[in-house]
Amino acid sequence: MPDVQAIHWADRLTRVPYAVYADDDIHAQEQDRVFRGATWNYLCLDAELPEDGSYRTTHVGETPVVVVRDADGEVYAFENRCAHRGALIALEKSGKAESFQCVYHAWSYNRQGDLTGVAFEKGVKGQGGMPPDFCKEEHGPRKLRVAVYCGLVFGSFSDDVPPIEEYLGEDICARIERVLHKPVKVIGRFTQALPNDWKLYVENVRDSYHASLLHLFFTTFELNRLSQKGGVIVDESGGNHVSYSMIDPAAKDESYKEQGLRSDHDRYRLKDPSVLAGFDEWPDGITLQILSVFPGFVLQQIQNCLAVRQVVTKGKDRSELHWVYLGFEDDTPEQLRMRLKQCNLVGPAGFISMEDGAVGGFVQRGIAGARDQHAVVAMGGDVVASGEGRATETSVRGFWKAYRQHMGVAA
Repeated sequence: MPDVQAIHWADRLTRVPYAVYADDDIHAQEQDRVFRGATWNYLCLDAELPEDGSYRTTHVGETPVVVVRDADGEVYAFENRCAHRGALIALEKSGKAESFQCVYHAWSYNRQGDLTGVAFEKGVKGQGGMPPDFCKEEHGPRKLRVAVYCGLVFGSFSDDVPPIEEYLGEDICARIERVLHKPVKVIGRFTQALPNDWKLYVENVRDSYHASLLHLFFTTFELNRLSQKGGVIVDESGGNHVSYSMIDPAAKDESYKEQGLRSDHDRYRLKDPSVLAGFDEWPDGITLQILSVFPGFVLQQIQNCLAVRQVVTKGKDRSELHWVYLGFEDDTPEQLRMRLKQCNLVGPAGFISMEDGAVGGFVQRGIAGARDQHAVVAMGGDVVASGEGRATETSVRGFWKAYRQHMGVAA
């Protein structure tokens, strides 16, 4: 199997080989080196496991995983694969269970993923059964390390991954705490199919340069313009980032009009402008914050619309985006109503982010005959660094810095 290093990687992070989005062998290597490597992968919200026995099924890369709360109050995660013949252990997306039993041959597991029972282990009427030296303790699905931070549950297959606070870094921790500063509740969820490699969506999330160019709604209603006050934070590893901005109603910006950009239109109006009304929630004035954690987690604050997004790979040219919309436990009915109305801003048909679900597919289709070519990621120079400007691709380069490190590609 050709190694990812066999691809022509430029010395600089400003060039990304298109083959990395479309190669079966690279996709297989990512499962081992990235998703089952020394990374923390988002699994679910702590709030989604409210009591003993509550569980959810999810994925780490393409590996199916069960996440469950045991009687000791701790959260455990293990591979959703029976140790017998490989069938799924848990079939539902969520539920409550005292234990788990595979439907195929009824092998049983406790909430920590230990094999506890084998049907007819001793045989029937003295015939058959497992060998005398069979030991249940030596069989079972792979278990993940689990870390919970600000109500976010992360898992890792690696013993070498650093503690979650160290993995995130001080700046990213502070920005997570800023949003998830009190108990949350789930107010909606859906899954969006994406016709592209998972990395194209992760790049899109980190790309502050495209937001007010691709998304006509952002610029028309002045929710996000590159001329607004804001910035980009990239941690030392490059793998984690924050992009943020603030609305300034008093500022007059002609820069989009002067360049004749598609994003500058003043002829559009909202029949119901209350979707933009919102309420003051954070004293720092930040009205948009997008945060990502390598490899595939996103925390969103757009106005008062809060959500977590999980990017799940489904093949070299397919992925899924799992959205969970959030409110706070102490929201008033009016605040909850406003959050639900603002859910129309993002998602597959969102006023803002509808285009994100399509543009990755445009790239996937556009590069079909260009596997020996490179993408140019040079806005803002060739560095990976935090800064106040958002006309930059620094956090996209940060992703590739982290990716190359995990994949063993020389920087």
